[in-house]
Amino acid sequence: MAISKDKKREIVAKLTAAFKEASSIAFVGFTKFTVADASRVRGELSKAGVQYFVAKKTLILRALKEGGYQGEVPALPGEVAVAWTTEDSTAPARGVHEHSKKLKGILSLLGGVFEGSFLDATKMTEIATIPPMIVLRGMFVNVINSPIQGFVTALDKIREKKAA
Repeated sequence: MAISKDKKREIVAKLTAAFKEASSIAFVGFTKFTVADASRVRGELSKAGVQYFVAKKTLILRALKEGGYQGEVPALPGEVAVAWTTEDSTAPARGVHEHSKKLKGILSLLGGVFEGSFLDATKMTEIATIPPMIVLRGMFVNVINSPIQGFVTALDKIREKKAA
């Protein structure tokens, strides 16, 4: 079904505005995607603060041109959607990557935009494996706490020896 020119302009304007505010964008490839799967993925991504939108590739590319990103747009074969967020910049890639593991052959991470540059699927997959910020903060606190914990354990052993 053909889309009217007004509708196309509206979609490009929506995507352009969203991409300007986005901290990162993930390009999502899908085939044989059922409505139930799409609704579930969209709902779970939205819980993580990620927006998900399906549009024609030409409209997505028009909106990306206005963003002024560095590099070349990765290949976008088949049907394409975009996922973006204004919050945690690794969330779109991580969310799509997690769902692509569950829906093998149906959903895939094709690439994206991270820190103002286009990245291919391999680099976006690497970004997807970065833990969320809250987990990274916990890991950092653990690294800081580890020497202190070791020192306290050593002091306790000394106390036990002297008490005995």
